[in-house]
Amino acid sequence: MEPEGRTSPEGPETPESAETLERPETLVSRADALMEGLRADLERLAAIPSVAFPGFPPEPVLEAHDLIVSLLREAGVPAIERIDLPGTAPVIYAEIPPPEPGAPTVLLYGHYDVQPAGDEALWLSPPFRPTPVPGGGLRARGVADDKANVIAHLGMLRLYGGRPPVGIKLVIEGQEEYGSPFDDHPPSDPGRFACDAMVIADLGNLRPGTPTLTTGLRGTCEVLVEVRTLAEPRHSGAFGGAAPDALLVLLRALSTLHDAGGDVAVPGLRRDPWDGTTHTEEEFRDLASVQDHLPLIGTGSLGERLWSGPAVTVIGLDAPGVDHAASAVVPYARAKVNLRFHPLQDPYEARAALVDHLRAQRPFGIPLTVAPGDTGPGFEARTGGPAYRAALTALKEAWGTEASFVATGGSIPLVNGLAQAAPDAEVLLFGAQDGMCNLHAPNERVLLSELRNTVVAMAAFVREYAADFAAARAARNLG
Repeated sequence: MEPEGRTSPEGPETPESAETLERPETLVSRADALMEGLRADLERLAAIPSVAFPGFPPEPVLEAHDLIVSLLREAGVPAIERIDLPGTAPVIYAEIPPPEPGAPTVLLYGHYDVQPAGDEALWLSPPFRPTPVPGGGLRARGVADDKANVIAHLGMLRLYGGRPPVGIKLVIEGQEEYGSPFDDHPPSDPGRFACDAMVIADLGNLRPGTPTLTTGLRGTCEVLVEVRTLAEPRHSGAFGGAAPDALLVLLRALSTLHDAGGDVAVPGLRRDPWDGTTHTEEEFRDLASVQDHLPLIGTGSLGERLWSGPAVTVIGLDAPGVDHAASAVVPYARAKVNLRFHPLQDPYEARAALVDHLRAQRPFGIPLTVAPGDTGPGFEARTGGPAYRAALTALKEAWGTEASFVATGGSIPLVNGLAQAAPDAEVLLFGAQDGMCNLHAPNERVLLSELRNTVVAMAAFVREYAADFAAARAARNLG
């Protein structure tokens, strides 16, 4: 772990006084004044194809790393380090000490790597050429997930001239999308990641203009299912009807994962009602590109199906392809099954429930070979503490309306590692993305209005959180 450099002698831009930033209108005008520079920096960062997957060149990943380090220096961050672990891209770690004894420390998280662009023919413009979009935004791979959120952290620091009213720890990793050994690192170095609250900025609002706190992340695991019935293919006319078809066996087993209504039918998987905000069915159909004439599967609210209940998806299938199919009984087939489970369910308990269910199947009396794969825990944030209250105030200040509460079916494995390193810290999940931004899909985009409001929200959050700590400290002293 080596120092990345220090602030230039001139230091960062002079901040507004603490008194003026207490006025929401001044904080908003200050953020507006920063937006031209923040947009330019986002375009520079989004133009770098920082894909950290195997087979992609490492140089762009390091280029993105170096650009962020340079921007943090210019923003007045006094101490920046590089954490190098085997098998992963470098992690940026930076600190700004608390402005006074007793002030809280907030850890800010983001990542600078991106998903591969996929089929570029599906993009309306080259994926690594940031391009304006209608409504005031930018289109590029990774511009929302997660480079806009990294820039939002930077904007908050610029707004305060590098001297926010709380201590800051910044963790910006470079291999989140592919998976990284860093996920398990924070508990081994708890002092480094100790904080009073953390803002995980790797997600955003349910829809544009709707401030949203994410309070739960579903866990995930994968299971591999295999069937071998014959030594090799055999003529379907001569042997079909008696010789066991491996593909039919596999399909029959997979069909038991859901009931007739489309609900997951695996015993032992937790499902609770969802009482937060959720998508309308029209929004969901549009986001998921469901064909108009088809029903959605499952029962209950969308939030229950997507966030507080399990989902089982067959994500891969090995069997003869249609274009080259022979008239033969299939001797071998396999499938990879992905399970998303309740945020509070034990990950190994959930995986065991799926494995046990599949192993119990005997289609036509034929057993399956079932191998458990990787698993990652879910997460449910505590609510009601001072950081949570400060975030509610900040989000309303930024967007002008009360915050909504959602969960997500996606996973952020590092959240659990950070929560283990700082078990008493409140965890807040919000950011500049929105539910319509096409993350991981062609034509990913971010709206600049969402970026600006996220900068305002982060700045208002640290102001409110610092004030809460100061008031609590004064009350203790009077007592």
